[in-house]
Amino acid sequence: MNTEETQTISKELVITSRETEVQIALLEDKKLVEIHREKKIEECTVGDIYFAKVKRINPGLNAAFVNIGDDKDAFLHYLDLGFHARSLNEFVNQVINNRKRSIANIKLESEVEKAGKIGDIIQGGASILVQIAKEPISTKGARLTSEISLAGRFLVLVPFMDKINISQKIKNGEERNRLKNIVQSIRPKRFGIIVRTVAQGKNIDELSTDLELLVEKWKSIITKLPQVKAPTKIASEDDKITSIIRDVVDESFDAVHVDNKELYQEIKLYLTTYIPEKKDIVKFYKGTKPLFEEMNIALQIKSSFGKVVILKHGVYLVVEHTEAMHVIDVNSGTRFKTGTSEENALHVNLEAATEIARQIRLRDMGGIITIDFIDLAKSANRTLLHKTFQELMKNDKAKHTILPMNKFGIIQITRHRVRAATVIETSELCPTCRGTGKIKSAMLIQEDIENMIEYLIDKQLEKGFHLAVHPFIYAYLTKGIFSIRWSWLRRFRRWIRLVAKSDYSVVEFQFFNKNNDQIIFGESI
Repeated sequence: MNTEETQTISKELVITSRETEVQIALLEDKKLVEIHREKKIEECTVGDIYFAKVKRINPGLNAAFVNIGDDKDAFLHYLDLGFHARSLNEFVNQVINNRKRSIANIKLESEVEKAGKIGDIIQGGASILVQIAKEPISTKGARLTSEISLAGRFLVLVPFMDKINISQKIKNGEERNRLKNIVQSIRPKRFGIIVRTVAQGKNIDELSTDLELLVEKWKSIITKLPQVKAPTKIASEDDKITSIIRDVVDESFDAVHVDNKELYQEIKLYLTTYIPEKKDIVKFYKGTKPLFEEMNIALQIKSSFGKVVILKHGVYLVVEHTEAMHVIDVNSGTRFKTGTSEENALHVNLEAATEIARQIRLRDMGGIITIDFIDLAKSANRTLLHKTFQELMKNDKAKHTILPMNKFGIIQITRHRVRAATVIETSELCPTCRGTGKIKSAMLIQEDIENMIEYLIDKQLEKGFHLAVHPFIYAYLTKGIFSIRWSWLRRFRRWIRLVAKSDYSVVEFQFFNKNNDQIIFGESI
């Protein structure tokens, strides 16, 4: 995948507002590559800042369990304290006691050692300032850090850090020096700054405006501290919509489609402020058909999130999610064989790699991902597959590491996990078997029917009733000259009229009286 090909990809963001959540889809060449959901109810999100209370210290884990007001206690490890945890804690105490409001002239405490005990830094019952580093996943509470950072469009502000770091993705040495000089001239005292990749080419006015907004956000947090009681959320990360616009949308985007007027105006204002040349790409959708259906996204979701993902030429993937890891199995299926087994295996693997790169982003898989490709005998082909896969994953903004294929045909990936993987149910519980995969045999259904016939005749004294069943059961009951229905005539001294109902499930049957009303049984049978 060369640079020219990357530039020709059309990119669109599609945002639809629903009653309980907002869904955001990223399309590349009309193909769904990312899907995000933001619930409208209050919940903890990566980047949220809490004034929290330490519940207990666990020396064995060298960590603290912290109450942030969520159902599950959050987790703060010693290594997530940050070098300036002592200074932050002391400053927070002074703010609460109305002795400090600015960190510019505060005396810095000694830095936290790389190897130490968390009990030496914080105590049980203490109120501390923390930030969500990872959202709650499964049975685990949120992962916390006390190294607070505030992200803007171009810069990230880190109190107490006192350093300037430039994104490693900015390779040009002159540009790195230019940005460092600009930021050094506007950096407030006692604040560190991380320069983001999108800051390339930006002038001092743009960077200064971004920095001022971040400093104001920090001041707002400090102002709230004396007025609140732990545990309380005191600052929210930009909502997911703003975060995605901030982190994803750039000069390469062609359109942002929105079906909510309020969201449309918010996004328009954001782009006008930060990317004015792109303010006109925001389109307000006025159609009556749901936006995701109009853009063919709903169909792509249904076909992309199942356990089995079908590709061209009969190739398919089997995707399994566990709490510890994700496993993807590549199968050639009925693919037409056009060469040697090695050539076919390579073609299948390369085709699968393209879809797997998309699936990882789409499902936002995190942690360990194991991919079982079809075995390749030649090391050159294994190297080619590995390099191709690395190229395909370049558009993934999440931090990840891809290991070379081993002799068992397996490639392993570690991908930074900050929230649970996106799982969308594309199947429904079978109303017949209720998810067990088993249904009653025809003989057992026959037995149930006969018990009910006996009850209707002897107990409920019904006359002129008939029975509606699925066509399969109808055929089973009426098959042959001496059918089961014929045996009923001998047993019950009554001819039971049967009606086949194609809309019934196989195990479903109903009795109706002579007025064609469904019979309600008076007591359990």
